[in-house]
Amino acid sequence: MNNNKKIIIAFLIILFIVIGVAIAYKIIEKSVTDRGNFKFNVENISSDPVDTTNYEKDNNKSEENYIMENVTNINVIINSKKYNATIENNETAKKFISLLPQEFSMKELNGNEKYIYMDNSLPTNSTNPKHIESGDIMLYGDDCLVIFYKSFDTKYSYTKIGHIDNLPDLGNDNVNVKFER
Repeated sequence: MNNNKKIIIAFLIILFIVIGVAIAYKIIEKSVTDRGNFKFNVENISSDPVDTTNYEKDNNKSEENYIMENVTNINVIINSKKYNATIENNETAKKFISLLPQEFSMKELNGNEKYIYMDNSLPTNSTNPKHIESGDIMLYGDDCLVIFYKSFDTKYSYTKIGHIDNLPDLGNDNVNVKFER
C-alpha cells in the first residue's frame, strides 16, 4: 500500500507538471502572437495618477485651454472667398472654436448682417456694445450666430466672438459661410 501511495503521488506530481507546462506554453504562445498586434502610445503615459471618472471632462478642459492659448485666428470662408478672423479671449469664443469646422447657410437681415440659429447653445456674457463694426462676429442670445457686414449703432446686447478683417459688403442675399481653425 505504501508503494501504491508513492506511485499515485508521483503520478499527480507529473500530471501537475504537464498541466503547468501546457498552461505556460499557451501563455507564451498568446504573448508572442499578441506582440505583433501591440501598439504602444506614448501620449497616454503619465507619471501622475489618472482619475478616469473625469477623463472626458478633463480632456475637454485641456482642449479648451489649448484652443485659447494657441488659436487666436480662424479662417472664415464666405461664398468661396477666404477671410482672416481674430478671435476674442472669452468662453463663448472658446466653445465656438471647439465646434469647428462648421459650415452654415446664413440668412440676410436688415441690410447689415447675416445670421444662423445654431444647433448648439454657447455660453454667453452679453453686453450692449452700442456700436457694431463691419466684420464683427457676435452671438445673439445663446445660439444665434451673427456676422455684421456694415457698421452701425445698436441698442441690442451680444457676446462678441471675433472680428473678420476687411469684410466687404455681403449684399442682400443669403451666404454660405465656413468657419475653420
